[in-house]
Amino acid sequence: QVQLVESGGGLVQPGGSLRLSCAASGFTFSRYTMRWYRQSPGKERELVAAITSAGGSTNYADSVKGRFTISRDNAKNTLYLEMNRLKPEDTAVYYCNFALGQDYWGQGTQVTVSS
Repeated sequence: QVQLVESGGGLVQPGGSLRLSCAASGFTFSRYTMRWYRQSPGKERELVAAITSAGGSTNYADSVKGRFTISRDNAKNTLYLEMNRLKPEDTAVYYCNFALGQDYWGQGTQVTVSS
């Protein structure tokens, strides 16, 4: 069965960095566009970044452009999100996602940006 397992979240000070990972299994990872979403309390889940199957194309929410980098290692079935210059408004639960007839989600990893 499809499994997406996020890791790498934590507490970081403003201006700091974190690297999130998403380990995928149960499907042919290299064939699918993958996405990172985030959700803060009281807000809707929002798309943060996406990367095409071979990694040749990426796109980002305006709020994270220039600070976040999405990447993937198809040999390791792993998706990454490098987050730099973090701000308090980046505080959220971060989820990886792909769609194949339905949306598949991991359990999420909490990122808290606070001094």
